[in-house]
Amino acid sequence: MPIAEHSVKVLGINALFHDPAAALVVDGQTVAAAEEERFSRRKHGHRPVPFAAWELPELAARWCLAEAGLDISDIDAVAYSYDPELARPADELGLDDPWDHLRQTYAQRAPGFLASALPGLDPAAVRFVPHHVAHAASAGLAAPHGDADVLVLDGRGESASHLAGRYTAGELEVFHTQRLPHSLGLLYEDVTEHLGFLRSSDEYKVMALASHGTPRFRDELRRRVYATDDGGFHTDPIDWGSLVKLRHPDEPWPQDHADLAASVQKRLEEVLLDLAGWLHGHTGGRTLTLAGGVALNCVANTRIFDESPYDDVWVQPAAGDSGTALGGALHVAQTEGDLPRPMPGADLGRGWGDADIEARLTTARLPFERPDDVADEVARCLADNGVVAWFQGRSEYGPRALGHRSLLAHPGHEKNLERLNDVKGREQFRPVAPMVLADRARDIFSRGPLPSPYMLFVHDVARSWQERIPAVVHVDGTARVQTVDPSDEPLVARMLQGFERRTGIPVVINTSLNTAGRPMVDDPRDALECFGSAPVDLLAIGPFVVRRAKAA
Repeated sequence: MPIAEHSVKVLGINALFHDPAAALVVDGQTVAAAEEERFSRRKHGHRPVPFAAWELPELAARWCLAEAGLDISDIDAVAYSYDPELARPADELGLDDPWDHLRQTYAQRAPGFLASALPGLDPAAVRFVPHHVAHAASAGLAAPHGDADVLVLDGRGESASHLAGRYTAGELEVFHTQRLPHSLGLLYEDVTEHLGFLRSSDEYKVMALASHGTPRFRDELRRRVYATDDGGFHTDPIDWGSLVKLRHPDEPWPQDHADLAASVQKRLEEVLLDLAGWLHGHTGGRTLTLAGGVALNCVANTRIFDESPYDDVWVQPAAGDSGTALGGALHVAQTEGDLPRPMPGADLGRGWGDADIEARLTTARLPFERPDDVADEVARCLADNGVVAWFQGRSEYGPRALGHRSLLAHPGHEKNLERLNDVKGREQFRPVAPMVLADRARDIFSRGPLPSPYMLFVHDVARSWQERIPAVVHVDGTARVQTVDPSDEPLVARMLQGFERRTGIPVVINTSLNTAGRPMVDDPRDALECFGSAPVDLLAIGPFVVRRAKAA
């Protein structure tokens, strides 16, 4: 997109803990945002220790600039979402992190590293933005509400793990921050690791496993994890092994693991409700915005919406650390006098023209077709119980597939849950999500906010529909819903409408287009590799379709 010469242009960078990302804000408008993993194909930016936590998003940053037709010399400021001046040594914070001193050195030298990665950048243009301020801005300045309260919770920032505040006319007032080592995010990471998952990556698996358990350890956790009367909280160290033993990788998931997951999940929800209640009591606000990795916990988000005093709750779709690239850029733009505008949606990543896609398909020497209406062709395949890889428009910013890089299937066949988990190579206790036409959502789903375009809340599935769409109903009778508004997503809406005409069901399974351990596909080559390696019946890529060859 062409950019006016007088525009204030801010490039945001996250490059310290995990999920390296870049974002571009011009005149307060979000132009582009993308995680580095979509380019590097390293999920969450993970590399062998000690280098796992400080990968520069070079490819994402260059793409953001190219998308706007800019050179790095055109940028007025680079926002780096961590301020080393606020950091303290790990041992002083009560953390056991042998690599922390290297992380701090890396952050201090970030301007030089960025200048080397982006030749032409003046290191003096780099602005350090406190990590939780960047998280807060990604919610409070990007939300569609104007003035709003903001609650940030994650593993850690420079020396804190939480921020409670309020945005008024673009200005942030901070009421409380929680000093480390007390951290709800690190608590959840710890139990994630103890249960045999990858910390700072697989916390959503614990949330899914929790629905299969009973919170029988909750009383023990209540003694160790609790809110304080100043707007913060306390987390005692916990010997997880005294509660449940480690599982051997070849063993099935034991019930006590599900019970521990359920206990931690319920206690997290209770403390979050206390924190939201304290903040509301301090401000009297009507709207709460959430960011930080803990805000990706859609079960907890729903309890905040249902049980807190707030009328509305908005969650940043890139709530994890990748979102601090956008938040840092919005914060610096605001300090430069721009009034940040709400983010236009989550589809802020790379897109591909029809000619580019056709050239890729031709180079791959695959037979492909251009149907009159790709949405209707996909609806026909889904109605026949096919699995479809859906690659359309710009890719999503954040961890949720929202109808741009998705695997789609029929929700009316219960075995499609197991089928899709097999396609993706992941645990069978994991649920898949429904996408539904926005005007039909209230007929099928209740509890939690509707519309829900970013799939960040859970909803109860009406009993009359549970037998009609069993594949998307989790063991506890809920579903993590994405609503689709035809004015925002006309192609996805046409596909849903075509599916409903054929089946009477306005719902389609939507899960991310990737396989276990790999980032979501981002460019046509990724889509072709995924299609070639997984048992998918149809690839819908731009206006074209590629069909799975039938066995002889």
